[in-house]
Amino acid sequence: MKISGLVITFNEEKNIEKCIDALLKVCEEVIIVDSFSQDNTVEIAQKKGAKVIKQTFLGDGPQRTFGLPYCQNDWILNLDADEFLDKDAEEFILAKRYLEGNYDAFSFRVKNFLGNKLIDFSGWYPDHKVRFFNKQTAHPSDFKVHQKIITQNEKKVAVHILHYGWDSFDQIIAKKNQYSGWHAKQLFDQGKRINAFKPILNGTVAFIRCYFFKSGIFNGLDGLSIAMIQGFFSYMKYAKLLKLQKKNYNKLH
Repeated sequence: MKISGLVITFNEEKNIEKCIDALLKVCEEVIIVDSFSQDNTVEIAQKKGAKVIKQTFLGDGPQRTFGLPYCQNDWILNLDADEFLDKDAEEFILAKRYLEGNYDAFSFRVKNFLGNKLIDFSGWYPDHKVRFFNKQTAHPSDFKVHQKIITQNEKKVAVHILHYGWDSFDQIIAKKNQYSGWHAKQLFDQGKRINAFKPILNGTVAFIRCYFFKSGIFNGLDGLSIAMIQGFFSYMKYAKLLKLQKKNYNKLH
């Protein structure tokens, strides 16, 4: 079975060449859905032989869905530009083990890196993601942040994706802050409503879970920092949702 690689991009000139090279080890084609990058992402991708479609960013899930009709094959390997298959995942795909059984989506374990340091504590490992699926029966959700794959028969496999998402804590905090706003809007649009205690409660619980119950306490300053960032993300997500609620209430009254 032939496979299409699908990647959504915005200003990924740092990663895109390596990303495409890695995808072509297991894919027959690579489709890039680019949100009008302002760097050399598109030029590099085209030079490497990828097909580039430009589309204003619609949100995480919708942007991936937009790219599916451009993929010639049913099986889709949908990685981010800073994600790469580990050797065990490459072998899983090349050996066509995904054809064993009636599965239409596979969840791989994710190894998250800060620079070159593996973050395997505070709940960051194993972080499962579905990045490999059959578009005939599975598809991305319409979630604009932290989208998932809607699947009829998913299987978790103990192979890995390598995620080199951040070089510094500053980058993690900036990304988490951005995601918190998107997530708050998504929850609001879904009708989620909360009280004033929710941000503090969830932020505190997230910190305690990551630091004390997910081994952050045994990983020094990095463990403390990651746990605080997770607490920050949970707090800000609901604090921003509370702001949206109040803004909407004031409009109505």
